[in-house]
This record gives sequence, C-alpha cells and structure tokens, in this order.
Amino acid sequence: MQDLTRSKENRKRIRWRRVFGALLLVSIFLVGLFTIFQYIEDAIKTVNQPLKKSEGTQPFKGAKKNKLNEINVLLLGSDSRGEKQARTDTIMVAHYDPQTHKIKLISLMRDMLVSVPGHGQQKLNAAFSFGGPELLRETIKENFNLDIHYYAMVDFKGFEKAVDLIAPNGIEVDIPYEMSYGIETKLEQGKQTLHGKELLGYVRFRHDRLSDFGRIQRQQEVISKLKDQAVSFQSVVKLPKLLSIMNKYVDTNLDSSTILTMGKDIITKKSGSLETFRLPENGSFENKRVDGLGAVLEVDFDKNISALNQFLDGNSVAQNE
Repeated sequence: MQDLTRSKENRKRIRWRRVFGALLLVSIFLVGLFTIFQYIEDAIKTVNQPLKKSEGTQPFKGAKKNKLNEINVLLLGSDSRGEKQARTDTIMVAHYDPQTHKIKLISLMRDMLVSVPGHGQQKLNAAFSFGGPELLRETIKENFNLDIHYYAMVDFKGFEKAVDLIAPNGIEVDIPYEMSYGIETKLEQGKQTLHGKELLGYVRFRHDRLSDFGRIQRQQEVISKLKDQAVSFQSVVKLPKLLSIMNKYVDTNLDSSTILTMGKDIITKKSGSLETFRLPENGSFENKRVDGLGAVLEVDFDKNISALNQFLDGNSVAQNE
C-alpha cells in the first residue's frame, strides 16, 4: 500500500515537473522574443540620426496616412555618376499592410511613356531627373492613381554593403548567359553564388534578350532572396550595422516606427512570401518609337490601373512574368 502511495506521489511530481518545465520554456521564449524586439527598438533609436538627403530636389509630399492604413514606399536606385540630372536605374514600390502584415513589391518599367507634370510626355524615369523623388511620386499618382507615402533611394555602394552584411555567404542565382557589358564585372553562365558587387551587376545588367524585362525579373528575384536571408536571429544581431549603412547610403523619409514595424514582421515571418508585380502587365502595352525619346512603352493605363488594384487587393495572380 505504501509502495502504491509513493508511486502516485512520484507520478504527480513528474507531471508537475513537466508542467513547470513547459512553463519555463514558454517564459524563456517570450522573454527572448521581447528582448529581440527591444533590441531592435533600441538599435533604431541609437542609430536614428538624420539620413543622407538629396540636394536640389523638391520636398517630398507623400500622401497622409494613419497607423492602420496600408503604406506605399517608393524604392529607387540611382545610376548617378555625379550628373546634376541623373535618371533612376530602378523604380519600385513596396506595399505594406499593417493589418495582414503582408509586403508586396511592384516594379515599374522606366521606359513607359507617361505624362510628367510640367514636362509633358516623357519616359517614367525622366521624372526623377527633372524633380527627384517628389516629381516621380506625382507622376506615378497621375498616371496610375497610386498614392505614395514614403521614399527610399539607395546608393549602389550601399546596396553592395547591405548584401554582404545580410548574406555573407552570398546569394545563389542561375545566370542564363555571360554578363559583363556595362556592369564593371564579369559573370559566367550557370549557377553562381554572388556577393555584393557581383549581385549588383546581376540586377543592373540589361543587354540581354529580355532587355529591361529581364532586369526587373532579376531585381525581384534578388530582393525576395535577400528577404529570406533577413529572417534569422543573425540579422537581428546585425541590425545596428545595417541601420548604420542606411544612414550613410540611403536617402529616405521613413520614420523609425515604420521601419521597426516592418522589420518585426519580416524577422518573425509574419509577412510571408514576397508577392511581386510589374507595370505594365503583359498584354497592356506596345513598343513604340517617339522622336526625341527613342524606344518607349505605350501603355494602356486603364487596364494597368485595374490590374494593379486587383494585385493590391489580393484578387489577382501575384507575378506577371
């Protein structure tokens, strides 16, 4: 009888130990998660100095929003080599929904023929050379009825450094053929693991069969892979250095709270896989030549506005290749 009593008491102790052990593990996890988020917040506050600003451009007048609204961030990569009127090499819009935590990416082809306020019919990237991010924002709003709230313009040197920090072991890509012209490096055909400088050349190269279309596909591919690399504890540890790179190489009006919110969703995988889209979509444009502008894409704006809204509402196929 005593043995039976002891056996019951031992089983109770084991159950309580298991419960206590589970509670302890949950507590450690929650404390660790809080510590990570607190680390991110403190890092942003520490490094949140005034960022590099463009000179001689119009003040950015992004659309008004509140914390519950979806936001659109104009992402730019400039091909400037010191010119006063540089054109932008990359035009994208990152769409973030704080309710669903989803992040979507829209690529805009720079040779689209659009109406640029005050300058008539021009290629899309000419808007940047005429008036910087603000005039480009106005142009996108006028032609595609898309509100832009923030902008972030990345210096190419900053892109290289950020890639090497986020993905120190490189990013694997499948190069369809040799790439070298105009990118200051040589990339061999086949599967390659590329680091900062080489990866920059990969996303900038456009002297191929698909021209700018192929370049946009590569840009979306690389950004998606970099996002996957960013989902790790190692990326959290590297955050202060990443923000330091932003301070030096990124011109933006994004506030620290927005950066923190989006960063949390990426690190905790709440944002899920990156959905991508391209303007103009397939079947909605024609190749034309215009005197003084050269080769352009003549766009059906009604069709593209409708497709864009469906993509943002989640009612369309994510990628138009």
